[in-house]
Amino acid sequence: MTTNPYLNAPLNPTRPKMFGSTLAKIVWTLVPIVSLSLAAAVPFVVAAVKGVIKPWLAGVYVAAEVLILVVATLLDPEGDSTSPFAGLLLVLLIITAATHTALLDNERITVGK
Repeated sequence: MTTNPYLNAPLNPTRPKMFGSTLAKIVWTLVPIVSLSLAAAVPFVVAAVKGVIKPWLAGVYVAAEVLILVVATLLDPEGDSTSPFAGLLLVLLIITAATHTALLDNERITVGK
């Protein structure tokens, strides 16, 4: 006797996953760190394309990354590190993007999903 797939289906459809394995999660979390925040928004754009998060959240990350990189460049245009605030902005962007990338598949977080 065959079972009816509609009777056994969950009431709420499952959300797509960003990471297929623990190694994938580690690699995606390292993207903002290794790129020194130049690719901080890339995991969020990929997650939006996969349907893990809403596209507006990826747009917010792209806008925030561009804004922070422009402000950091304006604070230190020659690159002679006269402003420690520019470095602090970049470090905060790296930490925030890596943390949020690691939390993309967390079921308890519902903002933007």
